[in-house]
Amino acid sequence: MTTIGEALAGAASSIAAALELDSASAQVEARSLLRHALGVTPAWLAAHGRDALEEGAERARFGALLARRLGGEPVAYLTGGREFFGLHFAITPAVLIPRPETEILVEAALARIPAEEPFRVLDLGTGSGCVAIAIARRLPRAEVTAVDASEGALAVARENANRILGRGRLRLLQGDWFAPVAGERFDLIVANPPYVAEGDPHLSRGDLRFEPRSALVSGRDGLDCIRRIVRQAPAHLTQGGWLLFEHGYHQAENSRNLLRGAGLQEVVSVRDLSGTERISGARRLTPLTGQG
Repeated sequence: MTTIGEALAGAASSIAAALELDSASAQVEARSLLRHALGVTPAWLAAHGRDALEEGAERARFGALLARRLGGEPVAYLTGGREFFGLHFAITPAVLIPRPETEILVEAALARIPAEEPFRVLDLGTGSGCVAIAIARRLPRAEVTAVDASEGALAVARENANRILGRGRLRLLQGDWFAPVAGERFDLIVANPPYVAEGDPHLSRGDLRFEPRSALVSGRDGLDCIRRIVRQAPAHLTQGGWLLFEHGYHQAENSRNLLRGAGLQEVVSVRDLSGTERISGARRLTPLTGQG
């Protein structure tokens, strides 16, 4: 009879071979799938490795999940969730899967928000709501608005916001970038926009094959959405307000040039743990219209 430990080892080996993952990553994925199939906690799974994995619905469910993962489907879509910034988010194929580099965007935002002052924050292209919700959870006095063009994405963000923050804590609006907040200004604007170039070979590999194309692709050079955001952001920033956004590993210099071209100042880029510049931003320091 197969034990839970043996089932995990076999699944991890299959995942590593089929998806060309390292052993540690494959083991993490196997545990996630089995936990989901059995409906147990990580601690329970770690303590019951020698228990038999009995024939039945749960074992069949694990086998079905494993087969789909071996076919390339992302673990987050199979289990319906992903951890981000210490919080658990519901995830569906309507939204991008939160990634560790996006946590750097949250950290950069939090570093610029006074903890004890009311502060207006706008999250563009919120998807699952992970960035907006992480900010709102850490800083309850912040007034956070999240925008997305996708009705399906907003449904996921609303579910996450209601569960993590409570109903009414996050303002959710549907529309194209700044359209739903016309005439409004914010102290901080954050975005994780599409930034993959059309025809990029990565689109046919790994998890990207299953994620919503509209949340990934942005023109021939991947910068179309970033251009729109940077161009329109000054009209929606308070004096001294910040714009921060995530971009591709090779787009930092172009992003800085766009920010300078829009008249923003104190232009910065932030590196991820591997040393790659993944976040760029700048401030509006010029006086607002009508204020001299």
